[in-house]
Amino acid sequence: MGQVSASSSIAVAADPQRTLEAIADYETVRPRILSAHYRDYKVLEGGKGAGTVAEWLLQATEKRSRAVHAVVTVSDSIVTERDSNSSLVNTWSVTPDGAGSQVTLRTTWNGAGGVAGIFEGIFAPLGLKKIQAEVLANLQNELS
Repeated sequence: MGQVSASSSIAVAADPQRTLEAIADYETVRPRILSAHYRDYKVLEGGKGAGTVAEWLLQATEKRSRAVHAVVTVSDSIVTERDSNSSLVNTWSVTPDGAGSQVTLRTTWNGAGGVAGIFEGIFAPLGLKKIQAEVLANLQNELS
């Protein structure tokens, strides 16, 4: 069982502080930037920044979905969502980029073993990168 990861980045026209605040706003901004792959999104605790707990169902493909119970931490320029149901971790990193920011969304998890793990390691990141790109484009639109 190896670690599987997918990562996508985008430049946004907002300064890093505003960008980080938008990413960590699970009450207002997050529901607006999620793609149709996210269902049943709800905030259970908090809603802004560290200590937030949110849940959603990620429908990665027609047959594959994952129930996520995310616990949020924030440090400097990073928002981390750790899934209590699995090894999945989403890491949102924000760095200065000219007058705006560069946002990178990285998702990692412990993949399956054996042949299934080989296929997961090849195909899951490709699908997840498409989902990440859509969410990041929505964030870009939100901040422009």
